[in-house]
Amino acid sequence: MPKTQFKTMDELRSKAGQEVALGQWLTVTQEQINLFAEATGDYQWIHLDQERAAAESPYGTTIAHGFLTLALIPRLMADALELPPAKMAVNYGLNRVRFTGPVPAGKRVRPRVTLLSVEDVSGGVQMNWKVVIEIEGSEKPACIAETIARHYAAE
Repeated sequence: MPKTQFKTMDELRSKAGQEVALGQWLTVTQEQINLFAEATGDYQWIHLDQERAAAESPYGTTIAHGFLTLALIPRLMADALELPPAKMAVNYGLNRVRFTGPVPAGKRVRPRVTLLSVEDVSGGVQMNWKVVIEIEGSEKPACIAETIARHYAAE
């Protein structure tokens, strides 16, 4: 699926309140889950112990950390959207996050992206997004998040 491209901020603003992109599928691997556990110190067996998860987990396998799923949003959005050039872009925060379904190791996820609003801020714009992380083959998404990003004007 090709990226949704926006050449100007005015073009982007005109899409406020609309779904603007459906991203590519990305496989969440056990290796990614293991590396996330190393980076965060979250070593719960449900994420790392494949034998125990197969025997005891209601999912039958290990699952990704909810915060790993959340942390994938910038990558998934970058693969789905091409925004107008910016001098600098930063993640500004989150308004609401819900982990609504587990992501089993080896499953694919993709973002469904809605632009909620674009507001002027000093030196640039603030964009509020609703990102629904879908799991391939599941009716229930993994995560629903309202993210805030700022893009500062290119010189």
